[in-house]
Amino acid sequence: MYPNDGFRELGRHECLRLLATAPIGRIVFTRQALPAVVPVNFGLDADGAVLLRTSTASELARAVDGAVVAFEADAADVETHSGWSVVVTGRAEIVTDPAEAARLERVGLHSWVPSPEEVFVRIESELVTGRELVGGRTVYGLHLSA
Repeated sequence: MYPNDGFRELGRHECLRLLATAPIGRIVFTRQALPAVVPVNFGLDADGAVLLRTSTASELARAVDGAVVAFEADAADVETHSGWSVVVTGRAEIVTDPAEAARLERVGLHSWVPSPEEVFVRIESELVTGRELVGGRTVYGLHLSA
């Protein structure tokens, strides 16, 4: 973000608070050396890690395990020209520890496309960035309609 681009930069705590309100996000990973973006439902762990649940046999599970990925979620109000966007960047790992998988099972995250065999994917929140556009007002204090 540039200091005068019309957006307000969000701190880590505020980013995670906003993420917790979003039902859908997008995971960005590499597929055949090109960027791929997949919409997913998700949850947040107590430490701010992003949690996904997917089929054990899915392309997503195979592609992200051990890779650095980005995860993005946002909200927008087209009437008021306001909204926010948060990006979490970090290493994704398939949860293989049975005790940890059992703990995550109790969190209540369910895939919107259930599969007989599922795994949890944990994305560490190594870098958390966000920005907000408030009510059509720029950082200069000018209304966009002016």
